[in-house]
Amino acid sequence: MNNYDEKLIENTKRNEKFIKEFEEWLTNKGLVNKTIKKHIGNVNLYINDYLNYYDITKMEDGMDEVYSFLNGWFIEKCMWASKTSIKETAASIKKFYECMSEFGYVKYEDYKDMCFIIKDNMDEFLSTLHDFDNGTFYDIF
Repeated sequence: MNNYDEKLIENTKRNEKFIKEFEEWLTNKGLVNKTIKKHIGNVNLYINDYLNYYDITKMEDGMDEVYSFLNGWFIEKCMWASKTSIKETAASIKKFYECMSEFGYVKYEDYKDMCFIIKDNMDEFLSTLHDFDNGTFYDIF
């Protein structure tokens, strides 16, 4: 096993704690099990797949990556990407980082900044999805 694989396993195991705390937080908020599972799945995709895709990125540093995720990776890599799934995934990520800020893992100000980035760019995310679905999306990276 190489160093990357070891770090990947370590970070994924580390994230289990955050996912568990998020699940309990959602349960305490009174959400139904189906909604909780959707949020957990969306967050798991973000912190365990995307944040570990190019490099091993800790959950705490993940708020800086949300724009690239929602405006590119999610649309390109997830066959189920749709207007609804982008909005639902963004909502899950916002809830997750709200929870993480309440537990003190991330700064509340950083969480609010991330929420602003999502809100301010949602039309762009949906436009990128439209372009991708219609074959007019050109990756500028």
